[in-house]
Formats: sequence, C-alpha cells, structure tokens
Amino acid sequence: MGMFDAINISASALHAQRVRMDVIAQNIANANTTRTEDGTPYRRKIVVFEERKRSFGDILNEKLNASSDTYAGVRVKAIIEDTSPFKKVYDPTHPDSDQNGYVNYPNVDIVTEMVNMIEASRAYEANVTAMNITKSMITRIFEIGK
Repeated sequence: MGMFDAINISASALHAQRVRMDVIAQNIANANTTRTEDGTPYRRKIVVFEERKRSFGDILNEKLNASSDTYAGVRVKAIIEDTSPFKKVYDPTHPDSDQNGYVNYPNVDIVTEMVNMIEASRAYEANVTAMNITKSMITRIFEIGK
C-alpha cells in the first residue's frame, strides 16, 4: 500500500457518504409528495455501496511490484427505490384521494431518515479524522527526513 492510498480510500468514503446525505435530504424533502411526474407518490430512495474496483493502472502496478494490496475504497453502486408499500391516510378532501377517500403518501419515515442522516454524518466525520491522521503521519515522515 502506497503512502497516499489511505487518503484516497478516505476520500472515496467521503464522496460516498456525501451522496448518501444528498439522497437522505431528497427523501426528507419529498416526505409529503403525493404526486410525481408519473402520477404516483414519491418512493424512498436507498444508496447501495460496494467496494471500489481498482483501475487497470492499479492492477498493473500491483503485478509489477509483486504486491497483493486489495484496498481500493468504496463507491456508490446504485441508488434504488424502496418497494415498501405507501402509507394510506384517510383525507377525502385531498386532490389525490381515491374513490374511498384515501391518499397514498410516500413510504418515507422521517425518524428513519434522521437516524440514517446521523449515521452518514458520523461516518463522514470518522473518514475526515482518518484522513487528517494520515496527513499528520505523512507530514511527520517528511520531518524525519530533514
């Protein structure tokens, strides 16, 4: 593993958590959206992470240096829609109510989204800390050489 690999890994995690925070914010903003462009209520979105695949250059360097490092970081694999059922609320005065007076509201639970937001925020902070510690270690290495 190279000197800057830890920073690259933390940077990939920072990007992934930022995307997750954006999706959570979108879910919260649309928690009461009963009609989207396709005429259905908003569906909650979920971010799926996976290990970041190494580039051709990374694999080539690994083979040339006879190294077996497999650290590459994380990336967003997909943003999928939650298929859980919509919430039904009786409100016959709502313009989107059905013939029985029920309105389908998005399958977004604000409490769940807030917990996910706190978790993403903590993961982001942890990766910032890891990046700062790595940066500090690299700085100390250069000071030893003086």
